[in-house]
Amino acid sequence: MSNEAPVLQTVKLQKHFPIGGIRSRGAVHAVDDVDLELHRGRVVALVGESGSGKSTIARLLAQLMPVTGGSILLHGDDATAKHRRAFRRYVGRVQMIFQDPFGSLNPVNTVRYTLSRSLRIHRGRLRGAELDGALDELLERVQLTPAERYIDKYPHELSGGQRQRVAIARALAADPEVLLADEPISMLDVSIRLGILNLLKDLRDRLQIAILYITHDIASARYFADRTMVMYAGRIVESGDSESVTQDPKHPYTQLLVRSAPDPDDLEARAHGARGEAPSLVTPPSGCRFNPRCPFATELCRTEVPPLVSVGEGREAACWGYSDRPDRPELGSVLEAFGERPHLDADALDAVLDTDAEVAP
Repeated sequence: MSNEAPVLQTVKLQKHFPIGGIRSRGAVHAVDDVDLELHRGRVVALVGESGSGKSTIARLLAQLMPVTGGSILLHGDDATAKHRRAFRRYVGRVQMIFQDPFGSLNPVNTVRYTLSRSLRIHRGRLRGAELDGALDELLERVQLTPAERYIDKYPHELSGGQRQRVAIARALAADPEVLLADEPISMLDVSIRLGILNLLKDLRDRLQIAILYITHDIASARYFADRTMVMYAGRIVESGDSESVTQDPKHPYTQLLVRSAPDPDDLEARAHGARGEAPSLVTPPSGCRFNPRCPFATELCRTEVPPLVSVGEGREAACWGYSDRPDRPELGSVLEAFGERPHLDADALDAVLDTDAEVAP
């Protein structure tokens, strides 16, 4: 973890969605007590299966919805201020890249209109040659050159990868300090995913932008992110350097994610059959939320929430197996417990992304 102060951080962040209207007493516990830090020039990956709360965190950080509890801090200052001027300053510093590049761009607007509007909102009333120069610079940053080839096209005239580059350019128009990338490659062809990740890497290095990378693919997290945080049922269960998390996963859930790559859905379905379904977030399990599916769970796991504790240099895991309590569980091989063979050894995760491939813009 960087010694610099974080650009953006959360403290005990919570988001609960009421069920059945304002009179309902039930709620979906989508995010509970999440702490994370984003630093200049660093990428943090938030990894987990669908419904774990990853995208909810991105939307909370983008202030697309209010928080239920906890804090969001931008340079140490509370970022949940309600007045309009503070909100506009915040969204200028923190920009989001959505999963669906076609759905996030208005189909009736050209690339010129989309980018010009963002530039005028965030940089004032640019006109004439000054505006044209800013547009050319944005398209060059996202490797859509020559600019005149793309500037007057509509979204349907662009490929999926080109649309996502335009969406990234729109975010860059605000000159942000933080990018929230919510599954930015999941809807793209495999052949062009690496190009988008490499573009984001280049922007991180050149502009020193902090990036939160939301993904269900732990292999791409290892390739792209400096640090990986694993999320399960609204809570962080493990965090650390991306290489160490993928090579030596500590939490039983992380072990399942790593060993099931690159086909997590297949193992997830079989794991459900062996150990029940993912928990309801309306009535989440007491104790560790993974305990109904964990082969090593004890009464301690079923009754008390495990804290994130150090399991090595810069590593943390929320598992009672790493405590010194006498009633702690004895951890073993998750794959042996489930009776499954790994699809992909951790040493071969790089094969999921061909890191030597030459990818055209």
